[in-house]
Amino acid sequence: MKISVKTFEELTVHELHDLLQLRSEVFVVEQDCVYQDIDGKDQRALHIIGKKGGKTVAYTRCFAPGIYFDEAAIGRVVVDKAERKYGYGHDIMEASCIAIKKRYHTKSIKLSAQTYLIKFYESHGFQIIGEEYLEDGIPHIAMIIA
Repeated sequence: MKISVKTFEELTVHELHDLLQLRSEVFVVEQDCVYQDIDGKDQRALHIIGKKGGKTVAYTRCFAPGIYFDEAAIGRVVVDKAERKYGYGHDIMEASCIAIKKRYHTKSIKLSAQTYLIKFYESHGFQIIGEEYLEDGIPHIAMIIA
């Protein structure tokens, strides 16, 4: 998988289409969750895109401190269902943390994790903060690297 890091303005129309399609396939269709994915925040995000054979198979969006949380943030962490067995989730998370450190000069990162992925995020150094809550009808928990 080849990973690229782009601002919204650097995305091609095809890349934007593909990342929105992947997010919709997983978060709306696979997880059966109706929510407003296009939320006006993509323009302020740093987009971490993993491609394999020209197809977007992994993705995150990252934010500078103060945009989403007080800390830098990672969100919309997604890997194509057929590609999860290759560990691309770990690759895209590692690339996202590196991109945040380079671009925003901080190691403090916060995210809102689906609770079934707690161990995955812990393997990247994130720790639980606070209590479980529902976000779009799915159990989540705040996690942070301080």
